[in-house]
Amino acid sequence: MIRLSFLLFFSLFLTPVFSQIRLDKLEILPKQEYKITGSDVLVVDTLIMRDSSRIFLNRDAKENIINAKMVIIGKGCVINGHGKSGLAGKVGAVGNRQNAPCRNADTGKDGEIGKPGSDGLNLSFYCNKLKIEGSLTIDLNGGDGGNGGRGGKGGDGGSGTQVCRGGNGGDGGNGGNGAVGGNGGKLQMTCKTCTDLYTLQGTKLVFKNYGGFAGTGGIGGIGGQAGLGPAKDGKNGKRGIAGSDGVAGKPGAFTIEQK
Repeated sequence: MIRLSFLLFFSLFLTPVFSQIRLDKLEILPKQEYKITGSDVLVVDTLIMRDSSRIFLNRDAKENIINAKMVIIGKGCVINGHGKSGLAGKVGAVGNRQNAPCRNADTGKDGEIGKPGSDGLNLSFYCNKLKIEGSLTIDLNGGDGGNGGRGGKGGDGGSGTQVCRGGNGGDGGNGGNGAVGGNGGKLQMTCKTCTDLYTLQGTKLVFKNYGGFAGTGGIGGIGGQAGLGPAKDGKNGKRGIAGSDGVAGKPGAFTIEQK
């Protein structure tokens, strides 16, 4: 019992704890950005987003909440919880060239695997009244998977002599596999006295929570050149094998409630 209590106490320090942001009014001016930091909950009486303004959700929290009594939206406004795209894998190193006569060259190194895209954030958006004068896009798309790195070129073989053939060129390195795309985030939107939100979809109210694109596999590195000789030439190296494409992320779900 004492051990269990200690573990529960210790786990409190491992779990991020956010205090909510509480504002009477938040007005984001045209083309300005507001980033939710230090909290996963924004509570505001009146939220005004002027033309081309943006709200960036807190990336340190998987779940974000916006709770507002009155929301006024201008033209081209965005709430952004888009997942980050994964980095591409590094290109494989080139195989060493052989300067010594008649020696075969080294194979190029394989390209690295791409990094996976991160999931889009989840958002619960509650409001009592919503007035959209222009348009609002809520972007919770998953990040794209990183492409695999290209395989390294094979080294060139050493030259031949009268007593030995030229060295073979090194094979090219294999391409790295592409990474998986991030999953789309989940959206729950609840409005008490709004007009039918479904009729606004695609025009004044746009939801994006698609899965991220899969990363493409890297191409194989080209083979190195054969060493040439007076008696007999070596063989050119083979091209490396291309990496496999990743898998696209899954789309998220969204729910609309009007009470």
